Amino acid sequence: MKYISTRGAAPPVGFTEALLGGLAPDGGLYAPERWPVLSRAEIAAFAGAPYADVAADILSRFAGDEIPHAVMRDLCAAAYATFTHAAVAPLKQLAPGRFLLELFHGPTLAFKDVAMQVLARLYDHVLAERGRILTIVCATSGDTGGAAIEAFAGRTNTRIVAMFPEGRISDVQRRFMTTSTAANVRAVAVAGDFDDCQAILKGLFQDQAFARDVDLSAVNSINFARIAAQSVYYFTAAASLGAPDRPVAFAVPSGNFGDAYAGFAAKTMGLPIARITAATNSNDIIARGLKHGDYRRGEAVATQSPAMDIQVASNFERLYFEASGRDPVATNEAFRIFSTTGALNIPPNVRTAIDELFRGVSVSEAGTARSMLSTLSTSGELVDPHTAVALAVSDAAAHGVGGAPLVTLATAHAAKFPDAVSAATGVTPTPPRACAALAHRSERFDRLPADAQAVKTYVQAFARP
Repeated sequence: MKYISTRGAAPPVGFTEALLGGLAPDGGLYAPERWPVLSRAEIAAFAGAPYADVAADILSRFAGDEIPHAVMRDLCAAAYATFTHAAVAPLKQLAPGRFLLELFHGPTLAFKDVAMQVLARLYDHVLAERGRILTIVCATSGDTGGAAIEAFAGRTNTRIVAMFPEGRISDVQRRFMTTSTAANVRAVAVAGDFDDCQAILKGLFQDQAFARDVDLSAVNSINFARIAAQSVYYFTAAASLGAPDRPVAFAVPSGNFGDAYAGFAAKTMGLPIARITAATNSNDIIARGLKHGDYRRGEAVATQSPAMDIQVASNFERLYFEASGRDPVATNEAFRIFSTTGALNIPPNVRTAIDELFRGVSVSEAGTARSMLSTLSTSGELVDPHTAVALAVSDAAAHGVGGAPLVTLATAHAAKFPDAVSAATGVTPTPPRACAALAHRSERFDRLPADAQAVKTYVQAFARP
């Protein structure tokens, strides 16, 4: 299995090079040279199978012969042993034809754990074989940083720096990053928004001398291994609802678009998905791009669903590449223009291809609060504000998909956002043990301006103490 850049100017690489590299050297994102395709019988066999077994099956198709299946099976078993629910990603029925896919049973109570726990073990395996130590720099809008620090803390072959936008994430999200005492971990509050953090991260990779100097890697959803791991729960959820004999629709809270794109990956691999609705908050670049073809960067607005406060959705480039017929020249030109002007008018042929699967919807702050309250009132479920955004559009998401069951991805535990949940519902979520313990730990983090050179200097000092 080889991986190619969406921009076409980087040589194809194997799975482990794509894993460790994160971003392609030409600034593009890695995608498989060809997608593995599962048979109907193989998909049907996932129903009732242990989650770790399904994950090992899917990930082995992307790793090829670079990681033996037996090794992948052991890595996945260890990763998902850290989850508090035996099913890892259980489905809960809210109403006839409406389901919630709970993705928050990992160590940091967010869907990022599903991929990050596997990713850390993949890194350990590959780096130990090669005798390398990598420096991971992570840009987070809230949950990725905590999941990455939890997964990589104390590991001998990696050091990790997590950048987060100061004052724009919840206290619980911040504490999952800043309370680690591991020597190989650093948390950095950046004086800017998530898009600033993400732009800095991409700039670090584009400085190839710097990237070589610190042996740089990334575990954001720009890393294709994250996408591969996240595609697994689309298969397990759909199989439990009757796939491949009937299609399933999904509603996905969307920020950087990695979770929704993982659904596209599953669809391309043969899973019968009727529709994916990408639900955004007021930071609606994805909704506007999907709905009107106007992918235009705006000012990031702070909301009660901070992990979605994003105006540059990195994984949209992967979707554009696929929808353009995998045209790297067109993709490179489109995102070169976007990087300089902040605007991209999606061509009709690309829009038509995207519209076959995706819909985009945005939800206001008031709509998000109403969704939390109505969900509690009608089903007894207390949901976090990100999940509430997707639940707010569930009826619209289901419209016109032929009666397919609708699965909404519950991306975080309500206790990660107690203020927003309490304000909307009058109920303060009970924190799980992992969350409650954070309040008694000291925080440790540094502050930096939203400046690439300042971050480079900081990372270099950490990588070469």
